[in-house]
Amino acid sequence: MDRTGKLAWLVGLLLLIVAPFIGVYPIFLMTALCFAIFAMAFNLLLGYTGLLSFGHAAFFGGAAYVTGWLVHSQHWTPELGLIAGTLAAGAAGLVIGLIAIRRQGIYFAMVTLALAQLLAFGFEHATSITGGEDGIQGIQRGKLFGLVSLDSDLALYFFVLAVFVAVFLFVLRVVHSPYGQVLKAIRENEPRAISLGYNVDRYKLLAFVLSASIAGLGGGLKSLVLHLATLQDVRWEQSGEVILMTLLGGLGTFAGPVLGAFTVIGMQNFLSDRVGSWTGVIIGCIFVLCVVAFRKGFVGELLAWQKRRKAKGGKPS
Repeated sequence: MDRTGKLAWLVGLLLLIVAPFIGVYPIFLMTALCFAIFAMAFNLLLGYTGLLSFGHAAFFGGAAYVTGWLVHSQHWTPELGLIAGTLAAGAAGLVIGLIAIRRQGIYFAMVTLALAQLLAFGFEHATSITGGEDGIQGIQRGKLFGLVSLDSDLALYFFVLAVFVAVFLFVLRVVHSPYGQVLKAIRENEPRAISLGYNVDRYKLLAFVLSASIAGLGGGLKSLVLHLATLQDVRWEQSGEVILMTLLGGLGTFAGPVLGAFTVIGMQNFLSDRVGSWTGVIIGCIFVLCVVAFRKGFVGELLAWQKRRKAKGGKPS
């Protein structure tokens, strides 16, 4: 990340820190940050490994159920509930990944969708735990480490923000590590990576598990923020939504999924009270327009423009 990128992230972080104090609704900010974590997880899989999953909502929503049930019914502290939800999502990612990585392209995507739908079916019918169509409602936020109450929106917001920053730094480290370079090589040319001696299935499986775990962390946080875990979180529509966020912001960029998440959640909040059920149609039209005009996403197009500008400026006159 260059100096300009670091400065932009620092400014963004400062804006997030002061946002609740200048009138921005904390629940909106926390919801957007949870989906930003979800989008970063998905981007690690598709943007840097080249694997398109249509079933990532299973990990996001599944962890929300696990965290919500443990905190609400078993009275676990929120950090233990989040850890359990993240581990459960990672375990589910391991099982699904072992099956799915044997396929490539659209076949990989269809396998992830089918297996995720099986999980969603299980959540829907395990009514004694998940509440069925009603979901798990009234999830208490509890006390962090048994000491700090998260009942205040402001206290929870800074906890969610801290988790978001930690996830961002973790993903940044993964992508820039030797392991991340191998993932990029697999994305660009898998046969060549195999010829160089890499066990690509092992690398892809680890990427899938990491992505599932991070997605689960975002889902667990969302259940605490909204006091709710529902079937909407595990259905395929949620998987489509995170694909929209990632592509809208910019696939294979660090800022893209975050910007895409804030854009989609912002539009949903702004439009829902004004146009009701037409919200999805309008967001879909905006997405199509952006795909046509900004094929690399907001951040992707900006980075491409900066690259062209530098190349033009470096030419001898």
